[in-house]
Amino acid sequence: MTFPDGAVRSFERGTTGRQIAESLSKSLAKKAVLIKLDGALLDLDRQLENGGRLDILTREAPEVLEVIRHDTAHILAEAVQELFPGTQVTIGPAIDDGFYYDFARDEPFSTDDFPKIEAKMREIVDRDEKIRREVWDRNHAIAHFESIGEKYKAEIIRDLPESEDISVYFHGDAWKDLCLGPHLPSSKFIGKAFKLTKLAGAYWRGDHNNAQLQRIYGTAWSSEADLEAYIQRIEEAEKRDHRKIGRAMDLFHMQEEGRGMVFWHPKGWVLWRVLEAYMRRRLDASGYVEVKTPQVLDRSFWEQSGHWEKYRANMFVCETVEGETLSLKPMNCPGHVQIFKVGLRSYKELPIRMAEFGACHRYEPSGSLHGLMRVRGFTQDDAHIFCREDQIVEETAKFVRLTKLIHADLGMETAYINLATRPEIRAGSDAFWDKAEGMLAEAAKQAGVEPVIAEGDGAFYAPKLDFIVKDAIGREWTCGTLQLDYVLPERLDAEYVAEDGSRQRPVMLHRAILGSFERFIGIMIENFAGKFPLWLAPVQVVVAPITSDANPYAEKVTQSLRAAGLRVEADLRNEKINYKVREHSVAKVPVIAVVGRKEAETGEVALRFLGSDGQTILSLADAVQRLQTDATPPDLKQSD
Repeated sequence: MTFPDGAVRSFERGTTGRQIAESLSKSLAKKAVLIKLDGALLDLDRQLENGGRLDILTREAPEVLEVIRHDTAHILAEAVQELFPGTQVTIGPAIDDGFYYDFARDEPFSTDDFPKIEAKMREIVDRDEKIRREVWDRNHAIAHFESIGEKYKAEIIRDLPESEDISVYFHGDAWKDLCLGPHLPSSKFIGKAFKLTKLAGAYWRGDHNNAQLQRIYGTAWSSEADLEAYIQRIEEAEKRDHRKIGRAMDLFHMQEEGRGMVFWHPKGWVLWRVLEAYMRRRLDASGYVEVKTPQVLDRSFWEQSGHWEKYRANMFVCETVEGETLSLKPMNCPGHVQIFKVGLRSYKELPIRMAEFGACHRYEPSGSLHGLMRVRGFTQDDAHIFCREDQIVEETAKFVRLTKLIHADLGMETAYINLATRPEIRAGSDAFWDKAEGMLAEAAKQAGVEPVIAEGDGAFYAPKLDFIVKDAIGREWTCGTLQLDYVLPERLDAEYVAEDGSRQRPVMLHRAILGSFERFIGIMIENFAGKFPLWLAPVQVVVAPITSDANPYAEKVTQSLRAAGLRVEADLRNEKINYKVREHSVAKVPVIAVVGRKEAETGEVALRFLGSDGQTILSLADAVQRLQTDATPPDLKQSD
């Protein structure tokens, strides 16, 4: 075994990780919970058949958290079966931030059951039940689980490859579960930093033709402090839910008759247009040309591009009375190639940066739809850079810098950039992938970024860069991507005349910065909790007179602000000023300009800024100048 410090030691075949830990340090052996052999996590008491690089992990190791969550799923299943005899268990994996377990039970669970289940789970942790692995004969395992009424476990075993071990994990002497593992040595190592969070329905194996199960979700962490921090993040995220804020601010709505489609209200559409105008200015300044391609194209077009074969299930298709089979476009790239192909292109014209705010449609199952975050109709801030191979690094570096700048302007921090490398199933030689991955890594470094390697996450035809942004409460979102593509220009016969007169294929860089306007606006709503910076806010200022005799002056103030280019409304209702201020604060209006008889006489306004208890008294001229300056978009400020 080779250890992290470089030391090498030999052990008898069949030695366990625990025995190796004991040979190194008694105190280490007491804290050890898992081992990692050549990158694979294994049980501490697993008998080892091969040598390699060995890490002995304690509970604090980052890799252990996922195992804690998987173990907690087992503890949940054990607790449920003790409390509700006759319940069948199916599957219970670890997931992001927690775990779930699917149960087959005639009577429905209720969230009122959660305290009782959690108490039983804590009891099981206190029992310190030893967790051990056994490998069973396939037929014996099927017969056993069928004999105890666990038909779902028996079905899983039948479907496993003949070559796969049937591993069964015991908690104590009685309760057991079919599982690949690994698991912690005993239940005490799981700890009590867990909480059950919600109930949901789920079909067996995700097929709506199968039996419906009951899914219990939970979260689990290494410490109570981490659990409490997570609960606070979830509570804060619920407050920031873009669907709730969108209703409160009257930005958009969605309804059953248009699943996955957004009805933008006037204020929401203002937000969209402001964002679109900003993006257009940034693209114009970066040398992009804007185009518009058709919404509907013939099936033959999508067959040639390869999308019919790969994406047909996600395409909206229609037939005409003339026998045509047409599809709403699911993406913009093939249309951009058609524009590139019109006329004879020269190497001197490259790179061509072709942008489109392209409306696309993709079928998403109704159960996966989620507000603005997952829709069927969306608009991409899409662009394709047609370039020579020797221009890839420079164009990619420019894109990285532009993307980071735009994310910063829109209140997002680019936390890191993933370099997604070759997947197991891929087109092209290893030499091609070495070159392509090297170019993207070099481009990121030229832009001052060290990319994080995401092994195997590339597209089947080339690697890509994914931009991960962090919002105000620490959540990470994938916003922005760049993908190399040598394949589509070949399929659609795009070419240019090289310097030597030969015909060559351009390389396409597929790139997006926001991803889609819908999803990015949803992320922005949650990031700002609806409290947009002044330049983005749909309504920037509301002028609110204290009494009706100040209405004429309020209208004058409104006209002055509007003439300065501000988005302003006047609230002339016969309501008390405190009512107006409260209502517009709930609607997240950044500035309320309060005027009364005194302000009308002195030519002043009292500005109340969202989130501040005080007010700022300024002359009307000074108020207009200040708000006009504060409302200037960041790209225009920088150009002054």
